[in-house]
Amino acid sequence: MVRVLCTALNGESGPHFGMLQDAGHECCVVDRKLNLWDPAVLIQATKDFDAVIAGSEPWPAEVVAAVPRVRVLARAGVGFDAIHLPSCDERRVVVATTPGCNHHSVAEHTIAMLMAVGRGFPALDQEVRRGEWNRNPSPRIWGRTLGLVGLGRIGQATAIRALGLGMHVIAYDPFPPAAFAAQHGIPLVPLEQLIAESDFISLHLPATAQTRHMINDASIARMKPGVIIINTARGPLIDEPALIRGLQSGKIRGAGLDVFETEPLPLSSPLVSMPNVMLAGHVAGLDNESHDATWALAAEIILRLLRGEWPAECIQNLKGSSSWTW
Repeated sequence: MVRVLCTALNGESGPHFGMLQDAGHECCVVDRKLNLWDPAVLIQATKDFDAVIAGSEPWPAEVVAAVPRVRVLARAGVGFDAIHLPSCDERRVVVATTPGCNHHSVAEHTIAMLMAVGRGFPALDQEVRRGEWNRNPSPRIWGRTLGLVGLGRIGQATAIRALGLGMHVIAYDPFPPAAFAAQHGIPLVPLEQLIAESDFISLHLPATAQTRHMINDASIARMKPGVIIINTARGPLIDEPALIRGLQSGKIRGAGLDVFETEPLPLSSPLVSMPNVMLAGHVAGLDNESHDATWALAAEIILRLLRGEWPAECIQNLKGSSSWTW
């Protein structure tokens, strides 16, 4: 029997309990009152477990080294930048993600933010609540250019929805899916061209050393006046002080942000009080369908590893490994 701890949010319900318990294993949920962003707290919470279905809490090297019983970190989602892969490789801890479960949810959330900010929310909502009745026109979204920075599963799902809204879609991706782009008539362009030509820019790349702060003062200066930026990917893609300066100057008309450099977003951030910014708390990938699919896949990864299988399509480290055993 192995002990599995769910630290990811919304792990209190889902198919993972039945799947793991039916196979003779224990599945628990972390105490939600704990601050898992504190390394000492995370160590204490996970040290007696064999596998963790992890959320967005950081797993630095010091934590990985201090929990030798943990053999698998199955991330509920597709991002794994919060996990220190070199230390996991050294300790031969499997780091897995759950691809293909939440791309429709993130795409819907992206389009919801795009439409809302593009039409002037949340300012319009706030004005009415204050008793103000301002009726000013805003740019139409139909026919505008959406630049997708990243054309993986989520970018593709977003592209299809944007095309259905009558938008012109262009995309940049370091490993472009040429067949998909050709099928849907999406020009694949250099990042510099996308930044210069887009009315809306939506980010869909992982957080890496190469993508960190790709939205910064220099890139904002090359954007169209009145551009709108949507980020449902990873907070570190944006230099937040640069974004704030762009919003304050009016160069950026608005932003829809689901992710931030520091999460939860500090209430001291100027973003909190900006009427041209729509905020959400890293929930883009959460709908009922993606919730069940994500938790089922996380449990299935653990069960497959226990059976001696190697779900390579989900594993993000130990590349080329053929000798890993539980």
